[in-house]
Amino acid sequence: MHWNELLPTFLLSLVPIILAMGALASARRPRQRAWRTAQVTTLSGLLLSTLLLALGLSGVLPTVTGWWQTAPLQLIMLLLANFIAFVVVRYSATYLQGEPREQRFVALAQGVFAAVSVAVLSDHLLVFLVAWLTIGLAMHQLLMFYPDRPRAALAAHKKFLFARSAELCVLAAFLLLYLHHDSARISVITSAYAAPGGALSASEQAAACLLALAALIKCAQLPLHGWLIQVVEAPTPVSAALHGGVINLGGYLLLLFSPLLLQSTPAQALILVVAGLGSVLAALIMTTRISIKVRLAWSTSAQMGLMLVEIALGLVELALLHLLAHSCYKAYVFLSSGEAVQQDLQRRQAPGRRPTPAQWLSAGLMSGALVAGLGAFVHYVSDSSAFDVVSPWVLMTLALTVLLAERRGPLGAGAGAGFLGLAALVVLAYFGLKSLFAVLLPTLEHTAPLWADLWVSTLFVLLFAGYCLQRHGLHHRWVQTLNLYCYAGFYLDEWVTRNTLKFWPHPLPSRIRAKRLHAASHGGSL
Repeated sequence: MHWNELLPTFLLSLVPIILAMGALASARRPRQRAWRTAQVTTLSGLLLSTLLLALGLSGVLPTVTGWWQTAPLQLIMLLLANFIAFVVVRYSATYLQGEPREQRFVALAQGVFAAVSVAVLSDHLLVFLVAWLTIGLAMHQLLMFYPDRPRAALAAHKKFLFARSAELCVLAAFLLLYLHHDSARISVITSAYAAPGGALSASEQAAACLLALAALIKCAQLPLHGWLIQVVEAPTPVSAALHGGVINLGGYLLLLFSPLLLQSTPAQALILVVAGLGSVLAALIMTTRISIKVRLAWSTSAQMGLMLVEIALGLVELALLHLLAHSCYKAYVFLSSGEAVQQDLQRRQAPGRRPTPAQWLSAGLMSGALVAGLGAFVHYVSDSSAFDVVSPWVLMTLALTVLLAERRGPLGAGAGAGFLGLAALVVLAYFGLKSLFAVLLPTLEHTAPLWADLWVSTLFVLLFAGYCLQRHGLHHRWVQTLNLYCYAGFYLDEWVTRNTLKFWPHPLPSRIRAKRLHAASHGGSL
């Protein structure tokens, strides 16, 4: 192999190697030196990932080199993972100062992101699976950072079982694909589905459904979502790493195998039904929560469901944009969650006014006209397929309707033109970014079926109706009852937890014992 072929392989391998060596070094060094080592390794990984993305976009890197893939999807995900790693480590150096297990955290955090780097770059089924398993096992240790907390132990136990179930699904899917294609190269397998061909075989359909099921489990979709809500017992940096990076791997799995998924109607239907309903319910449940970290956890479940729906509709460029924006946003809001009290007080000082029916109607008409006008303009100046799928624009119209209607309160009086301009900017930014990411990803010849588009559009309308009822209709008794069920999460997690513990019992730490010891020590000192 010539040196110009070895160099890209070496540079790509260097990213996970640096993080892995940093993890080993941090585990053996004193506390201060361990944090400095972690900051150096994560910064090195971030800079190297940036360089690799620049080389990849300029066409210098081959698409596949060694066991690594260097397409824009892989390099963007590599940069995202290392950016989240750098931010989390920098924040944790202060946040976890003085914690007895902080040295364990800094080593495990680097190990997690080293495995994530391997997973997003891998071009081999076995390497991907081993990295996926390593991520799950290392995250389990991070979630048990406070092993004496019963809720944390219960959440980690449920996640451990669900993660192993997802890995078994991936293993079975990979085995079926390997037997069908006689190759373990991911690039070879996905290229076979780049163009629509004949009907998929039974083994290919089964593999697509197994991959879809694995992604649903990994992305904490209802009803297997409870662990994601309860892991807020872990330190805030662990939540930021989980919600900002690790949980996105389910979406990345479907993005990676989207050429296969989009040719399997059963797999698409599975995602559209489960993730579609789950995202709507999770979004409505989120609005009933008070704790900022719990609200963010429910938001993650809803956003992951929406991202999976986008992939199932064939909007892979929109899903990648969604993944990047969600990762950076969730990492930021978790790490700044301490400011939530002040933000809530500011919001309470300027309450909005309930929009009148006329204001709702005018906001809906303006939003619809804005989106329709942009659609006509885009069709006139380009051959863009942005409007081939209607459901995203239904969601955009409904979101703009809420924005324009609810901003007509005391603070928004007389500012209609400004908010209308903001709404137009949002629509243009959406179209522009979607078009940009479409250039970065390979073109897939796929058109969402009409039933899928109508189903997702109906879900968005139901979400809009549920939001309006929760926000402005709580004076109705039946809405109060619905809100009560939303607050309870429709008791889905209780049912799953009860059956999970029946299937695999797990002893949980008891704080009662600690309280008794504390009381006994006080009694003995008297």
